[in-house]
This record gives sequence, structure tokens and C-alpha cells, in this order.
Amino acid sequence: MMTTVSILHYFPVKGLSAQTLEAVTLTPGQGMPQDRRFAITHGATTFDVVSPAWRPKSNFLALMRDERLATLDARYDAASCTLVLLRNGRQVAKGRIDTPTGRLLIEQFLAAYMKDAAVPPPYKVIEAPGHMFSDIEEKAVSLINLASCKDLERVTQTPVDPRRFRGNLLLSDLAPWAEAQWVGKRLRVGETLLEVFKNIRRCAATEVNPVTGERDMPVLKSLMNGYGHVNCGVYARVIEGGTVRPGDTVTVVEA
Repeated sequence: MMTTVSILHYFPVKGLSAQTLEAVTLTPGQGMPQDRRFAITHGATTFDVVSPAWRPKSNFLALMRDERLATLDARYDAASCTLVLLRNGRQVAKGRIDTPTGRLLIEQFLAAYMKDAAVPPPYKVIEAPGHMFSDIEEKAVSLINLASCKDLERVTQTPVDPRRFRGNLLLSDLAPWAEAQWVGKRLRVGETLLEVFKNIRRCAATEVNPVTGERDMPVLKSLMNGYGHVNCGVYARVIEGGTVRPGDTVTVVEA
């Protein structure tokens, strides 16, 4: 079987839920368009929007610590930069987050909703043009092997939702954990050429149920007990740009 792209996801606001794409155009040296474009800071954040530099995820609201974020269903319109937040199917906040007024509407909701968070307020929606609020310093796309998620169920003895791993390209028809062998290799994915450079070391965010917000599965312990590591998925940099769609094949082109 040929490995294919099954789902395309991006996360416009770090820590909030995924948006699904029918196609994406990738650019060399960049991540997914608008992926992690925005983040939510807290009162102890050290990020400087005037002189942006990579900072660890602890500087922002993030699922590894702030699991209540997962109870929000985020709907983002890329054309207007409008973010809608829903709770149990009901709209609870809406704002155009590329404007001060729109950000304020979201921030006012977060001030009440996250009042018991482990990090202090105020909670501010921020962006820094050209900056990506990724978990790593290099701009990249993340690849998740759906078969690896499925294989992990042998250890957890319960279904593993791939959304726990917050990947960009979710891949089908690949042997479990075969993606780890891609590190140092190049892949032809649709019209693009990607270079895999790093395994993704997982954190406590994966232990949060992406639907209920409950910290209900010891994913890190399960990975270590079952496989001797806490990796799931790989990072790849974009070498040649182009369009990627679900159904596109993934082929190793360079050892």
C-alpha cells in the first residue's frame, strides 16, 4: 500500500482545537499557513511581541497544564481572522483576533473561563508577524502516523484519539512507528518536498482528552512502557513548496 495524507490540520491559536483543510499550499522554510499564528499569554509570560523570539510553551496557555482549553471548540475563519469559541455546542465568545477589539472580546471570556488556571492572569491573545508559536524553534510541519496511534492502543487498552498529538499531516497506510525511520530523509508529499529532521518528544498535553478536557490517559507512561521512548510523530521542514491534499501519496525520495 502507498502511504497517503489522510487529514490536514492546523492550529491558528496555540492550545486551542484544530482546523481541518481540504488543501494547503506550503512554502519553503515555513510551517503550515497560519499554524500557531496566535498564542494566549498569561501574567508570567516573558514573550516580547516587539522583539519576538522563540519561548517555551510554558509562556502560553497550553494543554500540558491548562487542560480546560480542550473543552472549547474553536472555529476560525482564516479570511477574516475571526475566532468563534463554543462550549457544548453553544457560542460563548467571538472576535476578529487580528484587531484589538476582537482580541478583547476573546480575552474577556478567557478571564472568566480560565479564572482557576494554574498560571495568573491577564490572558492576552497575541501575534508577532512572521513568528510561529511552535513547540520548537524551527518552523516546521508535523507528521503523525495514524497506525502508530492505533498501535499504542495495545498498551493503553483503550482507544487513542490521534488529535491528542496535534499534528498537521495525519498519514494512513504506513507501518506503525515507521515514521521514526524517516529522520534524516526527504519525502515527496503531493507537490512538496519535505525533509524530516526530528522525532516529536511528547509532553503531558497528550494526556488530555481532546473532547472532554479530562486528563484521562497516561500517554507518556504508556509510550515509555510500551516502546522505551515518549516519541510520536516527526517534524519536517519544507524544502520545496507546493500544494498538499488529502489522498496525496507520501514517498521517500532520499536516504
